[in-house]
Amino acid sequence: MQMRNHPYLGMWITGDGHVRQELLPNGRYDEARGTRKSAYQGRYEVTGDHIEYWDDTGFTADGDFIGDVLHHGGMIFYRDGKEPE
Repeated sequence: MQMRNHPYLGMWITGDGHVRQELLPNGRYDEARGTRKSAYQGRYEVTGDHIEYWDDTGFTADGDFIGDVLHHGGMIFYRDGKEPE
């Protein structure tokens, strides 16, 4: 899946900067946790404001975009780590 111009592409970061998730244009994601780069990787699909994840290790997850905030796995992610004003 190619999503070159999708509005949700790019880096999403928790407020404390601990979890960083990059949504790539090829339908893959790469998630870092703390100092651990690429802690989780897999594919994702966005339908409307909902995102589904399929990790390469076999687990699944989902989330929702509300405005410019991603709610996923009990965490809140901000685009490039910047909370909306």
